Amino acid sequence: MSSDQKPAGYPAPSHVSCRSNRSMDSPVTFKGPELPSSSDQKPAGSPAPSHVSCRSNRSMDSPVTFKGPDSASSSDQKPAGYPAPSHVSCRSNRSMDSPVTFKGPDSASRVPLDRSHSFPGSGSDPLSSIFSLLKTDVVEFVDKELIRIKKTLDPSECLLDQREDEDEDEEDESMRICRKAFQDIMLQFLRRRQQDHLADILLNRTLPTECQNKLKSLLKKRFERVVEGDARGKNSSLDQIYTDLFHTEGGTGDVISEHEVRQIESASRKQNKHETKIGCENLFKPDFGRQEPIRSVMTKGIAGIGKTVFTQKLALDWAKGKVNQDMQFMFPIAFRELNLLKDKKYSLMELLKLLFPGTIEKIISGLEEFRVLFIFDSLDEFRLSLDFQAHEIITDVTQSASVDMLMTNLIRGNLIPSAQIWITSRPATANQIPPHYIDRMTEVRGFNDEQKDQYFRNRFRDEEQASRVLSHIKTSRSIYIMCHIPIFCWITAKVLENTREGRELPKTLTEMYIYFLEVHFKLKNLKHNGQSAAAPTWSPESSSMIMSLGKLAFEHLQKDNLIFYQSDLMECGIDIKEASVSSGVLTEIFKEEPLSFQGTVFCFIHLSVQEFLAALYVHLMFFNSNVNLLAGAKTVSLWRNRFHSTSVFYESAVEMALKNPKGHLDLFLRFLLGLSIPDNQNILQGLVPQGGTLQTQEIVAYIKTKIDEGLSQERSINLFHCLNELKDHSTLEEIQKFIKSGSLDADLSTTQWSALLFILLTSGADLAEFHLDKYHNSEDTLLRLLPVVKVSTEAKMSCCNLSEKSCEVLGPVLSSHCYSLTKLDLSNNNLQDSGVKLLCAGLESPHCTLEVLRVSGCLITKKGCSSLASALRSNPDHLLELDIRYNHLGDSGVRLLTARLEDPTCALNTLKADCSASKYLKPGLRKYAVHIGLDPDTANKKLMLSNYNETVSVGKEKQTCPDSPVRFDYWKQVLSTDGLTGRSYWEVEWKGQVYIAVAYKTIKRRGDGKDCCLGQNDKSWSLSCSDKEYSFLHANNKTSISKAPSDRVGVYLDWPAGILSFYRVSHNKLDHLHTLRTTFTEPLYPAFRVGLDPPNSSVTLC
Repeated sequence: MSSDQKPAGYPAPSHVSCRSNRSMDSPVTFKGPELPSSSDQKPAGSPAPSHVSCRSNRSMDSPVTFKGPDSASSSDQKPAGYPAPSHVSCRSNRSMDSPVTFKGPDSASRVPLDRSHSFPGSGSDPLSSIFSLLKTDVVEFVDKELIRIKKTLDPSECLLDQREDEDEDEEDESMRICRKAFQDIMLQFLRRRQQDHLADILLNRTLPTECQNKLKSLLKKRFERVVEGDARGKNSSLDQIYTDLFHTEGGTGDVISEHEVRQIESASRKQNKHETKIGCENLFKPDFGRQEPIRSVMTKGIAGIGKTVFTQKLALDWAKGKVNQDMQFMFPIAFRELNLLKDKKYSLMELLKLLFPGTIEKIISGLEEFRVLFIFDSLDEFRLSLDFQAHEIITDVTQSASVDMLMTNLIRGNLIPSAQIWITSRPATANQIPPHYIDRMTEVRGFNDEQKDQYFRNRFRDEEQASRVLSHIKTSRSIYIMCHIPIFCWITAKVLENTREGRELPKTLTEMYIYFLEVHFKLKNLKHNGQSAAAPTWSPESSSMIMSLGKLAFEHLQKDNLIFYQSDLMECGIDIKEASVSSGVLTEIFKEEPLSFQGTVFCFIHLSVQEFLAALYVHLMFFNSNVNLLAGAKTVSLWRNRFHSTSVFYESAVEMALKNPKGHLDLFLRFLLGLSIPDNQNILQGLVPQGGTLQTQEIVAYIKTKIDEGLSQERSINLFHCLNELKDHSTLEEIQKFIKSGSLDADLSTTQWSALLFILLTSGADLAEFHLDKYHNSEDTLLRLLPVVKVSTEAKMSCCNLSEKSCEVLGPVLSSHCYSLTKLDLSNNNLQDSGVKLLCAGLESPHCTLEVLRVSGCLITKKGCSSLASALRSNPDHLLELDIRYNHLGDSGVRLLTARLEDPTCALNTLKADCSASKYLKPGLRKYAVHIGLDPDTANKKLMLSNYNETVSVGKEKQTCPDSPVRFDYWKQVLSTDGLTGRSYWEVEWKGQVYIAVAYKTIKRRGDGKDCCLGQNDKSWSLSCSDKEYSFLHANNKTSISKAPSDRVGVYLDWPAGILSFYRVSHNKLDHLHTLRTTFTEPLYPAFRVGLDPPNSSVTLC
């Protein structure tokens, strides 16, 4: 019967059933204009209903279709005597068991179904009160869902507003289930009304959302919690432990084959001030001015730098609705998973079903209609070949092919051309994908210093403890540099939090890894073997395990393998269950899903752990079994008979590492040498036999001889790291004394120069500004210290005797994307036009970031101007200032550069250029020579001026001269006649004890105070010259200069630049003594002071 035909006495409903007032006004409008007439069109005389019903007679006959076709009979078919309900309910008994799912946790419907419970105002029927609350929930829920469905069906409102999207993302799983159930009900109702077209539209428009929600749920389950470091360790929230990495634009597809520890050290020295950090949510956002969309991105980073967690964080944030919600589907896939499918063929549809089960099956055939992101992590772990020359083209997601063929077609854009691709890789393997398939290259640099601090403060919640940990790791530069890698931060934290109080903390990398190994085997013994904390760490069982792990590490290090399969472990005698127990040493990478049925993959938690265990294995094999694994199979017996020498063993290791062209054994060598230290052997007592100090001293001496052979800078630096592991700091301490004394010169040995480079690159000092004249003004010094220039942002090398050869090495520095030099001062060097041309080869590169170039006084002509103008046309975006004064440019040369200044597309905004004269083509500083005359009115009366006022000495008697307010009345001093404000150079010959100075005219003249004495106040600067030494004086401060005096001194003043330099002149060559950089506020007057002892002291202007 219809709702209008009720049995006699049937109670009137208490409220409108399952509909809001809005839907009651036009219940069928959600269907569209072609819907049949609504309940507003009643037969004449039809009685007014007690409430509006959205049910047809057909639906009234079987109301239980809310639960599905197998539901029990409808509410109209009741047993005799069944009590009349207080209102119509849209719930089965099953749903009534958990009524609160209609609302959130604060719902008022959380009332237990207890008939003995008393409800305010409920009378004698508590069930009525419960249903009254449920009815409110149901009406609210249905009303909201009807509005949502209407928006879905209405073409003008097919997308929910952003606020509703956010609300949907925050819903719990139970509410999603309710919404899905209601949607199924609405599909049934639409089809009963013969609205199949609308039902299909509703299904098609909501199916992607349903699949997306399933995919997001799966990704949250996979990535919401991670295990830091080891597979059996503490399960942590990724959101809580995650620390942002420094991720920046840059890099090319070039092969970087050097050992990654070198890359770590290089990255730690990079100046990040001028680089823009890229959030993963902006990976595919085109740069300003770029018209083409970005389809594919390659992100490079060394092993353990955090690439995998970086991709997982993006997937998790997307699944939680935090970022990239314009992306409809996101598929993070690890290449190591695909290795297990190498002998099988899949279509892309089948592959995604396998990797993301139960999520996207219903829409996968139409995946190209959606915005999709594929994330392929760790290309370096892919053991299949990517052949981009293959001619097989796959465009159909249902076509089967090998996994590597699917990958190449996805990357090339044949499969799902609209999909976006993000690939991560170690630098050495990034070139496996041709660069024309990559639209953007980025780089993960790991933690900068600020992020290191943040990590340890997050890890150690106690502020005092965190400060102690940070203070300690900063005392060891090698450890602090390695903390650039997130996983090494975890290793360090693991060691430090398990180091008992009173025990010396590790200061070298070898000590850190020994402690790390010890910590995990102690924990293993306590947890799995039931041993006490006092029990020996190294039992026969643990020794056997370490030998097996070491064998695996060493053999696969030689093959450059980082991941291993069960067969690899079995070949090395490793029991898989036992390996899983040693969780912190060997990590089980694969989880139970999605491919756990295919097999399991293992790897060490970081390459450095593998290298340490490999070194330990080689060490144990030599000392325990008399086998030198580094000597090769053919020489083992010969070794045992003739060369059983510890020192020769270590020397062979050094030679082997040096012969490796890529430096891949550098860290292995550090560990192997570090294991020779008695202190480290004491920690491993019971595992490693004790050695002697004699061998350590011998290998230290051997390493120093290798450094002195003139190895490459990278090899020398690594050998100094080896000396650090051996705890020998003698050479470094020696060179630090030289630096503090200011006595560095060209006579340093090769070892000392290498030590200087090592100190500069590893000291942690700010290298933003590099001043070549602090070390030695020569081209050889520049070549030796070029790695320091590469990591600087500003290089000042004026007056350093540089030539075309220097430009040859500086050009590649300017053109490399790896360096960020922004200011370069090469003024007053003999560069000439040929040198400028070499510089311009770097300047015109799109990777060049130079903003300021100073080449004044460099013997440049119109030809050099032409090279500079051409470079500015090729790369007009970066150079802002060009100083090319004091050259012989001519009018035409100046016009070439002025045209670039006036070009609106060129960034150049400051041009300092003049026609100058041919005299500026004279090499060196003498092109700035000026004539200096002494002012007799300022000379002390004891001074004698002669040789046309160009020579001054001390007389026996006071000179007869008029009184003058500008005369020095106590100090034996004299000023020149004219002040200087440009570039000037003059030379003087001297003997005895003299002071060669410059001073402001406002220096005081009366009295014997320091405010009148040259070099003793802030108005004068003086070079003290005697037969014993030079020293520089200013404001009563003295700087000793350890160079043998000569009888001629040159003085160079660049007043606008604030530069004052003194040179020793010998055999017509300038040898730098001291340079001052400041800001001058008044014209400077050359000035001299003559000592009384010896009595023949004098100064003569040349």
